Amino acid sequence: MSLRKINAGFTLIEVLIAMTLLGIMVVLLFSSMKTCAESWQKGEDKIAEVNDAAVVYQFFQHHLTTALPLWDDFSEKDSRVFAFQGKHDEIQFVSSFPASAKKTGLQLFSLKLMKDDEGQSIQVSITPFFPSAEGEEWRKEEVTLLNHVSSFSLSYFGSDDIQGEGYWQDVWQQESQPRLVKIKIERDDGSYWPDMLFDMKFTGQSSDSSNTGQSDEEQAQAEAAGLENNSFPGDQ
Repeated sequence: MSLRKINAGFTLIEVLIAMTLLGIMVVLLFSSMKTCAESWQKGEDKIAEVNDAAVVYQFFQHHLTTALPLWDDFSEKDSRVFAFQGKHDEIQFVSSFPASAKKTGLQLFSLKLMKDDEGQSIQVSITPFFPSAEGEEWRKEEVTLLNHVSSFSLSYFGSDDIQGEGYWQDVWQQESQPRLVKIKIERDDGSYWPDMLFDMKFTGQSSDSSNTGQSDEEQAQAEAAGLENNSFPGDQ
């Protein structure tokens, strides 16, 4: 074998083949990395979606189901309004926070869909539900429950009187609370959210209770009195 043969380099064809194989390997590598990144992002999005659903469900489970059938006879002079008010896209009710929360006493919760620069969101307004000191007003707290919402709708199941059969209604403006509240939420990204159904603990229609012998409204008033005794009138 001659010295020229030994020292000969790669041929042009061999270089082209090597570059082609290297290019294929780089493409496969970046494709795999992109697939992994997309899978990771989908997983993160799914976790965030589940967390959002859990937060919203727990909010309604803790506050809406324990709403009290009370009357607002102190906000406006010579006016008496039932606190629970339900519309197709808004709801208002009186409930309380857990004992461990900083806020004490009864609170008036108002929820509705609001628009901002980033789209629509479900906003919660929270106001103490007991008289403020003379000449003062309670400071309303605004909280965002859920962002990127395309639709927020509610319906209410109950009857017009104690003996009547219940039926679903889009608006609830009676002197009692419904038996059930159904909430439907749709997100901007079209992700599926099942309808949420909540059973109300107090309605204000029951004439008695098997456990206490009190009506729903009497039980609610007793519970409200206990919460007010634990509240601090100076907290605003």
